[in-house]
Amino acid sequence: MTGGHLFCFGLGYTASALVERLRPNGWRVTGTSRGPDAEQSDCLRFDRDHPLDDIDAALSGITHVLSSVPPDATGDPVLDLCGVDLIHQPDLQWLGYLSTTGVYGDRSGGWVDEQSNLNPASERGRRRVDAEAGWRRLWQDHGLPVHVFRLAGIYGPGRNMLETVRSGRARRIIKPGQVFSRVHVDDICAVLAASMARPRSGGIYNVCDDLAAAPDDVVVHACDLLGVQPPPAVPFEAAELTPMARSFYGESKRVRNDLIKRELGITLAYPTYRDGLAALTD
Repeated sequence: MTGGHLFCFGLGYTASALVERLRPNGWRVTGTSRGPDAEQSDCLRFDRDHPLDDIDAALSGITHVLSSVPPDATGDPVLDLCGVDLIHQPDLQWLGYLSTTGVYGDRSGGWVDEQSNLNPASERGRRRVDAEAGWRRLWQDHGLPVHVFRLAGIYGPGRNMLETVRSGRARRIIKPGQVFSRVHVDDICAVLAASMARPRSGGIYNVCDDLAAAPDDVVVHACDLLGVQPPPAVPFEAAELTPMARSFYGESKRVRNDLIKRELGITLAYPTYRDGLAALTD
C-alpha cells in the first residue's frame, strides 16, 4: 500500500512504529504530540488545553487518521475538539481508533471476542467504552470510515519484560488464575496496515497474540532468556502496588483474535510472548 497522507493524533509508541512502516512506501505523515516532538514541523502540539491553532490547515488533504489519544475525565479530546472537522474531510478513506481490551472487564479467565458484551471493571475502561461509542457515532451518523482496534498489553523494542528485568524493576506477583493477553507492536502495525488496505467502516477488531499468560510466567521466561535468577514470588495480597498497577490485576480474561486472521489475513509474527521476547534478545 503506497501513497496517502496519514494524520496521527498522538505520535506515541504504536503510532511511531506504524509511521516507520509506512514512510518507506511514500506516505506523508503528520500528527500531534504533547511533548518536545511538537516542535518539529510535521508534529503539532495538541491536547485538551492546546487545541490545534489552524485545524483546517492541519487536516488538509488527509486520507487516513489514527487516534491513540486516551480519553480523560471529560471525554475524548480528539472527538471533542476535532470531531466536527473530521466529518468534513473529503478525502478521508480510513480512520482508526486505538482502544483496549479493558472494555471487556473481568471474565475470570474466560474468553471474549468482538461480539462479547462490554463490562469494564475500571474507570479507565468505562471511559474507553464511551470513547468507542463516540467514534462509532461518527460512522453511524455521518458515514466516516471508523475502525476500532482493541489492543491487549503492548510490548516491543524498548518496552518489554527484558528491559524491566535488566533495570531491576521486575516483580513476580502471583495471583492464581490470573491471565493477560499481550501483543507485539509489530503485529499491531501489521493489523493497522492491513485494515488501511482493506477498510470496513464500523469494524471492531481485537488485537492480541495467541497465548494469554500469567504475568509471573512472562517474568520467569524473560529471566531465563537473560540467564538471571527470577525475583522472589510475592502473593498478590501481600504485594505493595499502586492503585493503577493493582487495577490491572482486577481483570483476567483470554481474548480471541480470529477476526484479524480471517478478515485481514494476518499471520502473527509473534504468536506468543515467548516468540516476541526471543526476537528482542537478538
